[in-house]
Amino acid sequence: MGAPEAVRAAALCAGAAAGLVVAGRSQGRRRARVLFGPARVQSPLREGWANGRIRSGTWLRGRRELLCLPVALVLAVLGESVLPLIAGVVAAPVVRRWLGRRESRKERERRADAVVDLCGAVVGELRAGHEPGQALLVAVHATGALGAAGPGVSAAARFGGDVPRALGQASGEPGLEGLAGVAACWRVAVDGGAGLAAGLDRLEGALRAERRQREELRAQLAGPWSTVVVLALLPVLGVGLGSALGADPLAVLLHSPVGLGCLVVGTSLEAAGLVWATRVVRKGETA
Repeated sequence: MGAPEAVRAAALCAGAAAGLVVAGRSQGRRRARVLFGPARVQSPLREGWANGRIRSGTWLRGRRELLCLPVALVLAVLGESVLPLIAGVVAAPVVRRWLGRRESRKERERRADAVVDLCGAVVGELRAGHEPGQALLVAVHATGALGAAGPGVSAAARFGGDVPRALGQASGEPGLEGLAGVAACWRVAVDGGAGLAAGLDRLEGALRAERRQREELRAQLAGPWSTVVVLALLPVLGVGLGSALGADPLAVLLHSPVGLGCLVVGTSLEAAGLVWATRVVRKGETA
């Protein structure tokens, strides 16, 4: 065998060996993914980056009002004034309060939906042959509808306590008002011998109808809410359009007495308009 043939054979052997090594590594990775899952084969740097991103996202979701500060800082730099930064600091608690009310409203609606699911779960357990107390225990554990009031109701159902009273006390929490109907059905079933499953079934239908009505009303009020948002953004769009045309409205608003007066009056009117429009829409929702 000549030198060229020997070199060629050595190159082929080296290529085959490299292919076997790569194939072995890929098979090893696949086996590791099958045995330990994809999270175990990630590099520590990538895993740390993912964990840090999750923590930062969770932290920001709990403090979304702090986003007012970067916006205020940008406006302060562009307008060469400290007034936007002061306004951002003042606006942060207001935004936090508004976000808190929004989250509380969502939590109430989630609890109300959970009460509907609780009624359906109790009805299913009763029709499956379980005793009322056992059915309530299983439904409370499966749905988690009662939250902090769950242990008291569960204890009353498990140890033969006053279940209607426990349900009535739990109905005083926001979003759990439907438990008052559950307590009434339970009391009628215990005192009068009426069917608890039939009463809870009718109550579930009524609560579902109320939820559908609420969703339809929200869909009808989507238009007015969009109008409120557009009206709130019009002054911001006006300032941006003026800056694009070269008028420099920030300098006029932040560095002249007339501009400061217009800024104060305009901000007050904007806030009053938003409060008025929000109250009109809220009255439509509560009606």
